[in-house]
Amino acid sequence: MLKTVDKSQWGGAEKFDALIANIRKNRTKFEEQHYVSKDIVEQFQEIGIYRAFVPKKYGGDEKSPSEFLRAIEAISQVDGAAGWVASFGMNPSFLSGLPEPILKDIWAESPDIVFAGGTFPPLKAKIVEGGYLISGRRIWASGCMAASLIGVGFTIEGEDIPPRLAVLSSDKVTIEQTWNVHGMIGTGSFDVVLEDVFVPNEWTFSKGENPKIDTPFFSYPVPTIAAQVLAVTGLGMARDAIDTLIKLAKGRKSATGAPNLGERQYVQIEIAKAEAKFRSSRAFFYEATDELWDEIILGNTPTQEQISMARLATTNVARETSEAIRMAYQLSGMDGAYIDHPLSFCMRNATMLTQHAFMGEVTYQNAGAIMFGYKPFLGYL
Repeated sequence: MLKTVDKSQWGGAEKFDALIANIRKNRTKFEEQHYVSKDIVEQFQEIGIYRAFVPKKYGGDEKSPSEFLRAIEAISQVDGAAGWVASFGMNPSFLSGLPEPILKDIWAESPDIVFAGGTFPPLKAKIVEGGYLISGRRIWASGCMAASLIGVGFTIEGEDIPPRLAVLSSDKVTIEQTWNVHGMIGTGSFDVVLEDVFVPNEWTFSKGENPKIDTPFFSYPVPTIAAQVLAVTGLGMARDAIDTLIKLAKGRKSATGAPNLGERQYVQIEIAKAEAKFRSSRAFFYEATDELWDEIILGNTPTQEQISMARLATTNVARETSEAIRMAYQLSGMDGAYIDHPLSFCMRNATMLTQHAFMGEVTYQNAGAIMFGYKPFLGYL
């Protein structure tokens, strides 16, 4: 039996199931408005999504990566976009470069902080007394509509240095609802615009800076978890697509008198292949995740080969689950082509998953380079 989310760790079965039902009821609304509604984000907070990796001394739960990933997988089985937004519960990874007194202040109000943003593409900043003046447009800020903190990468004008990350209150930015795409529409990945916004030095840090907290999660590679939490949405969507196709076949009769969809050999073969893609990529994904985590729990530093296998498994799960979804969608025929059909819904979101740079073709190149003893590109590990 496949190991799935332990609902008792997420507020109990009643709360978790209520969240899932609410997402299912409103996912069409999320597509129409282009973002997940704030009441859903508040339910994420209530069950512990955003405090999953916060240290216990600040009110967090210190979950393991696999425990968190299985929760995102379960949410994504109802709506990949909702799972994508929930995935930013890994935000302590982004925030951990801040000085601990700042983190203490952030989590003093609540460990359930909602964060949106990231390092790329970096904005431009000027050095001023006590900090920086930052201006520019940060695109793809998934979940920014309900976020209280926004993160933006920036570089300093006239200086060739690696990007820094600035963390600021969401009321200091302007959100422009520019997210006009064909998949993952409900993620609300809008633009955030800054115009000479002052950010104090202590609210910024260099990308790759050592975390200021010593719980095990903060030894887990940031690029790895950042990619994993997005790719795992594919597992939820693939499970939904395969199950939907099987249910469709049971209740569908051919208008021409041909065999029922599920009785056709080519359908049986293709859905079996799709299930194999789902299960095999899932097994590799969680195996690589747990191997990396076990090494950290033992107090060891993971090898670059272990980190690379987790990255490879992440790209693999995104590609394989997207293909499994495409297979189920194609088998559905004209039924699945309707915009409100569940398989159309899955297909639209799955096409976006493979476009993300974290799961790009270059990750295969990097993994292969390490296998031959060569160095990967910067940012991979």
